[in-house]
Parts: sequence; C-alpha cells; structure tokens
Amino acid sequence: MNTKTIMGLVVGILLASCSASKKSGNDLAINSPVETSIDLSKVTNDKVPVTINPGRFTAQTVTYRLPKVVQGTYSISNFGSYIDDFKAFDYSGNEMPFEKVDTNSWTIADAKKLDKITYFVNDTYDIEEQGGIGKEQPFSPAGTNIEPDNYVLNLHGFIGYFDSLKSNQYKLDVTAPADYMRSSALQNISSKTSEDGTLMTSSYFAPRYFDITDNPMMYGDLDVEEFQVGDIKIVLSVYSPNKVHSSASLKETIFKMMKAQKTFLGDINSTPRYDIYLYLSPGEEDSPKGFGALEHHTSTVVVMPEAMDEEALADGMIDVVSHEFFHIVTPLSVHSEDVHYFDYNNPTFSKHLWMYEGVTEYFATLFQVNQGLVDDSKFYSDIYEKIMASKQMNDAMSFTIMSENVLKAPYKDEYLNVYQKGALIGMCIDILMREESNGNRGILSLMKELSNKYGKNKPFDDDKLIGEITAMTYPSVGEFLNTHVVGDLPINYNEFFEKVGLEIGEGKIEANYILMDGAPIVGGDGQKGTIFFTDKVLKNSFWVEQGVQPNDVIKSIDGTELTLQNANQVLQKVFMWRPGKEVEVIFDRDGEEIVIKTTTTQGYTSGEKIVEKPDATETQKALRAAWLRG
Repeated sequence: MNTKTIMGLVVGILLASCSASKKSGNDLAINSPVETSIDLSKVTNDKVPVTINPGRFTAQTVTYRLPKVVQGTYSISNFGSYIDDFKAFDYSGNEMPFEKVDTNSWTIADAKKLDKITYFVNDTYDIEEQGGIGKEQPFSPAGTNIEPDNYVLNLHGFIGYFDSLKSNQYKLDVTAPADYMRSSALQNISSKTSEDGTLMTSSYFAPRYFDITDNPMMYGDLDVEEFQVGDIKIVLSVYSPNKVHSSASLKETIFKMMKAQKTFLGDINSTPRYDIYLYLSPGEEDSPKGFGALEHHTSTVVVMPEAMDEEALADGMIDVVSHEFFHIVTPLSVHSEDVHYFDYNNPTFSKHLWMYEGVTEYFATLFQVNQGLVDDSKFYSDIYEKIMASKQMNDAMSFTIMSENVLKAPYKDEYLNVYQKGALIGMCIDILMREESNGNRGILSLMKELSNKYGKNKPFDDDKLIGEITAMTYPSVGEFLNTHVVGDLPINYNEFFEKVGLEIGEGKIEANYILMDGAPIVGGDGQKGTIFFTDKVLKNSFWVEQGVQPNDVIKSIDGTELTLQNANQVLQKVFMWRPGKEVEVIFDRDGEEIVIKTTTTQGYTSGEKIVEKPDATETQKALRAAWLRG
C-alpha cells in the first residue's frame, strides 16, 4: 500500500509501524451529477445513513459498488462489508428488488425505474482486529470513524459508484450539527443552516469518483491550523480525544518539515494545498490500532497513539507525513496505467512498488540529513535499520514480481519490504548516479526527468519503465535494476558504501527502553500471567545501570499494573519513552519487591552500524558529500 506504517512490537508488545477511470458503457441519457448525501445528525448505533441519487438510467440493469481495494493500499478492504440495510427505490417511492452479487456489489434490474438507493454505514475503527494491517480489513488510516465527537470520513467507505459513472461529476451533501468543525479539501460549493440553527448541510463538488476517494474529510471536535509554507497552503486538522496534543502544538514541526521538503524538491511542481488529518488513538479496546498514514494526491490521513509524548509524536509525524507528502512525486506525477485507470473492484498492480513506495521512503529519509534535520550518524542508523529489517523478509524475491502480485500469497506477506529494501534500492540507484555523473545527478533528478516526461495525466507503460530509466541514466543503473529488482539476487550494500567511504563496523548504538535489534527485551509467561526481563536486558546500559537482572518480573510501570492482557498498551508507552522522563518501575525478584524511581537517560548497546572509514579517499568523501548534500 502507499502507506507509511510504524512497525513495532510483536507478541507481548505491539505497535503497528505511505486517476482517471476507463468508461465501460453508457448508462445515462444525460451525463448528470451523481447526488449523494451523508447525514451525521441521524447516526444510530454508530451507523450513518447514506443516500445515492444517480439520475435517470437508460440501461436495463446497473451495478452499484463499494471499493474492494482503494488507491494507496495494497490489501483488501472490502468496504461493502460495512454496509447495512441496503435499499433501492423507484420514482414512486416503492422498494425495488436487487441482488447482492458479492461482498461489495449490488445489481438492480429494471434500472430505468431506479430513483435512489439508501443504506447505513458502520465504521471500521471499533471493530478492527489487533494491528489493523495485513488482514482483509481497512488499514486504520484508510478506515472510518463514527463517534459523537469525531468522524473520520474516508469517503470511499461511505460513497460508492455505478460501474460506468465513475467519470461523472459528484455532488456530496454532508449534514452535521452546526457547531461541528469541518475540514475538507473538496470544493465547498454552498452551506445551509436549518431553521432552528442546530444543523448545517455543506455541499461539496467532485469532478469524478476518483476525487471522492482522494479527498478525505474530518468532522467533529477537532482543531485546525492553516498556514503557508512558501506557495503551499497547509491545513492541519487534529483530533485528540483527551486533548493531549493539538494542531497548534504540532504546527512548528510540520512547518519546519514542509519547508525542508520543498527546498529538497526544488523545482518539482507541488500542490497549492496539502491537508493533514491526524487522528490520535486513545488506546482503548475499540480504538484504531493500525498506526501510520495513507497517502492521497494532496492530503494524508494519519493515525498515531495519543499516548506519545510531544517529542515522540513530532518525530513520528516527520517520518510518516514526509513520506506521504513525497508521494506528490510518485504516483501523482509518475505512475503506470494500473494507477491511472484504477479498478476499485478488480485491481491490477504495477511492477514498480520499488519506485512508488521505495523511492518515496528513501526521499523521506534522505531529505532529513540533506536539510540538516538530523545528523549523518542518525541517517546512517536509519539506513542500517532498513538493511536489518529487509533481511528479515525474503531477500531473494524479485521485487517486480512481488509488486505485480501483491494481493497474493506468498507475495502479500513481503509487502512491508517496500519500506525497507525498496528504500535501499533507491539509495543504491542514487549512489550509482552520483558516481557516474561526478556527483551532479542523483535519483531526485531522475524523478524530475520522469515527471517532466509523463506528469499526472500521462501514465507510463509498466513493461517499458526500466528500459526508459536505463536510457535516461547509465548502463550501470539498468544492470542494477535488472539484477536486483527484476532479478532476485540480494544486494551487497558494502559495494555501495565503499563508493562513498563507509563500511559496516562495530560501535555503540542508541538503545530503546523495551526493543533492541528488532526484538523485545521482555518475555511473557502464559501460565503465570507475568511479564519478565530476558537476557537481552543485560545489553541495555540504561537497565543495567538500574540494577535490573534477567527474569525480574515487572509488576507495574508508572502506577499501572502490568499483565498479559494490557501488555500491548502499557509497553507501547515504554517504547515511546525519551531521555528526561520521570518513571517508576516496580518488579519482583524471587519474592522481593524492588522499586526503581528515576529519570530516563539514553541507553546504549553495542553492535554493528554504518561508520565512516578512517582511510576514505578524497574522491570517496566528495561522492559522499554529493550524495548527502547534493
């Protein structure tokens, strides 16, 4: 999926973490707008009523669908499974028969008599399985929320389409209490308040169904900040149920990030407006659990834990939102026919997720060191983590085959490697191009050239892209792509680090308080119902300084008793600790209660890392400088 996910802790700890349509007939005598309405003032049992008025049909039979898969995702969502009480009405107000042909589709015969359809929509957040990703359910940032104080309106979860009307204009009316905040990038053509002043209906215009799916909304008790970053208007909408964070508290972080991104992109055309919708999950049983973001062409929906402290949330937003924003390069400006002519019910997928997601993730990592948001060592650390994470996946699988078959086993289980090895593919191409051009060209310049050649209205031919890239760059780039992206030969990263005077060596590494080397430093005893420190704790300098030993049983953290049932929620908070936090941990050692009350300091461990070679040549140093600063 074009999502950036936060991957996290598994078992006892879980923290999950980036078009036009082909016409298929003529069902209408007149190309009239599809009139739709969502009434948030008439919610019953967390269900929202929706009405669809398609205009008068000339066809005998029509089929209405909710998306099975939405753009930006590479997994099945089946939004039709959240629809209840579907009804069709004729022009006399009588109910008409229909056939539900699959999970997401309803066929109506004698369609010339069809006036409208109605149904109720269930939200997805409160019935998610743990993790919210990798199952046949919407990833949280692609999902929907229906609560009295907040509505996450990913419109693909509410509004569907008739097969041949995806290119028709859409009019959308959203009725809600007048005191609700409303945030949407769709064109608001009018607003009308009820006679008693309690309700307001906002009317929006969408040129086609794609624009319905591409422009999420958020309604309810949220706060909104609007500000300019150069020529881009940023609209930041935040819902924090316990008022822990606000758009004002995040404004400076987003401003600094967006300014750096615009500088990094240079003259690549950008959108005049970019919307960020942030839902902060309170961590309750019915709260969303899939943390990360979903990209849209000019916006992103983000779901993060509300329990994150201000610094951790700021870091997370930089990593996640920067990835989504860089999608304005690809797939907005550079994309294949599979993206351009997307089929929501029976999609096909491009071979080039290494570019859509991998290069995008690489940019989101590179721009931070390029623009001075992080130092070189942090950048090296991030790259090394991607190398290690990629090796946990199938490192000998063709990336193009995986991409094209991403919904099928065994390829769907390798999808998350697009953020790991996909980004490393981008890095290798970048270094190769810098080497071949004496530092003057890199993968950003390649994406600019591809953007100029294609653009958002002209898709490329999937099978010809690598040949075109080779012609636009160097034979070494084509050889790399055919060997390591089309082919299945694992990449020897040391060959590329050598070019820029780096190597993988031993050193001191910053350690998380609960997760090291991709694994937790605690384990669980299912019979006793306890959580205990493992031998890994002896490699973490912070816990060693506190006198912690293997097999110490954790009884409580910051006043909350720790059990197998609440371990995910409690240890997520430990995962997000930062130096300088006052903490209290009580544990049991062979029947003796021990209390730790301290202020966290940065912990360290030892292990492999990317380091600068002391004997690097001036040529290697110059190429490194061009790579990181060019």
